[in-house]
Amino acid sequence: MGALSIWHILAIVVVVLILFGGGGKLSGLMGDAAKGVKAFKDGLKDTDEDKPREERAGALPRTDAEKEDLKN
Repeated sequence: MGALSIWHILAIVVVVLILFGGGGKLSGLMGDAAKGVKAFKDGLKDTDEDKPREERAGALPRTDAEKEDLKN
């Protein structure tokens, strides 16, 4: 079993076609994945600039005493 058989060559050709053939399917998939990650990160950002920090999404509720301690 020293040389490459027809099945080895066929498997290599199939892998190469999947990776590089068909108009860049792999690059298209990776581009879609990157867009999904970017949309996820943008969704996590707090873009509510009009509200005070305590009232923004994800902020922990604080008592008045805790707010005064943070100011000092």
